[in-house]
Amino acid sequence: MRGRKPKATALKLIEGNAGHRPLNHREPKPHLCIPSCPAHLSPTAKAEWKRLAHQLHGLGILTALDRSALAAYCQAYGRWTEAEKNLKTTPALLRTPAGYVQPNPWLAIANKNLELMHKFMAELGLSPSSRSRVSATPPLGPKPWELPRLVEEDDEFFN
Repeated sequence: MRGRKPKATALKLIEGNAGHRPLNHREPKPHLCIPSCPAHLSPTAKAEWKRLAHQLHGLGILTALDRSALAAYCQAYGRWTEAEKNLKTTPALLRTPAGYVQPNPWLAIANKNLELMHKFMAELGLSPSSRSRVSATPPLGPKPWELPRLVEEDDEFFN
């Protein structure tokens, strides 16, 4: 595909359709939900998943279709943190058995995964610049603390 990436219809409506191009009214609108965390993620990646999934869902931008993109970001994050931990204990330059000096392989792993994270951050709206392009409206209705509290009669905690 040539040219700029197409902008989602919802974003065009929020930002205003400056180019006055026709809107795609048949664009899929997936159900907002928190998808299940993939089992193959590393422990660090799973922790990042738990940290981000609820925040993205609260913003109204996480759907079941975003599972793979979020998983890829979290796995890249896990590999990046592992590489950075290893870089703390080993030098940035290594000497080969033949006497040549070469960069530490963990440096290449860290840099590659940081690039991958950057790409997925833009797709998921995780960077400040990508968030600045979106203007979200707060959900309508009362705040959770303004709702009346329902107490069951047989609830031992309140009796």
